Amino acid sequence: MEVTGGLINPARSALGPTGFASTVLSVRNVTCGFDGVKAVDNLSFDVAKGSITALIGPNGAGKTTIFNVISGLWRPQRGEIFLGEVRITRKPVHEIARLGIGRTFQTIRLWEDLSVLDNVLFPMRCDTADSLLSALLRTRRMRQEEEHATSVAAAVLGRVGLSEKRDALAKAMSHGQRKLLEIARVVALDPSVLLLDEPMAGLYPEAIRGVVEIVRQLRDGGKTVMFIEHNMNIIRDMADRVIVLNCGRRIAEGTPAEIANDASVREAYMGRSR
Repeated sequence: MEVTGGLINPARSALGPTGFASTVLSVRNVTCGFDGVKAVDNLSFDVAKGSITALIGPNGAGKTTIFNVISGLWRPQRGEIFLGEVRITRKPVHEIARLGIGRTFQTIRLWEDLSVLDNVLFPMRCDTADSLLSALLRTRRMRQEEEHATSVAAAVLGRVGLSEKRDALAKAMSHGQRKLLEIARVVALDPSVLLLDEPMAGLYPEAIRGVVEIVRQLRDGGKTVMFIEHNMNIIRDMADRVIVLNCGRRIAEGTPAEIANDASVREAYMGRSR
């Protein structure tokens, strides 16, 4: 049994569905609401290291809300969140990001007047006062870091099929290209856990296949991915595990096949029981 910050991480004290040694993200009894309405209501789940987990549910189920809470954008009224053994509840966004959680948004957030390459590079630069000073003085170390960052950014753009667009302005990109760019920006930061909010929305089939392959490669490289999606074909093709929310609560969890055959899920998520 492990203790962090004076609290016991429950995921480390009992076997979960994927085994306790592999748990990387634990959400414990989290409640988050607005104006008396509970968007997330006493929600708990574990995510296994090196897995792809789909988070599904009808509109208003609390999917984006729990992503916002995990990534530090919103603070819960109660409950705790652990990244491995570290309690991240109520930590600021930048600290949670540095600990290893990266995310995309349902509404695309890019620097419109920067190039595609710079949109990927900008978050990678100047994390500390030392790096800022090095940038101002143009030290050899800083030049080497910039060359490495540019190489990494270019490689990631290649993985999402945007190499030829690297010098284009973000505002000139199509919707699908902008989604791919946001994914590239998060991947380039090399987080241990990626939260992807509807990463396939608006993408054409070839681009969807590309994103699915990227996510699989991330998992095979030891990363953990949690994504929000509505397309059950994509979920069946991509997810190792599925968590189903309704009215802010977890109503089911299992493999894609188990979820597809769950009558309560079909009733809540698809609006029918057959």
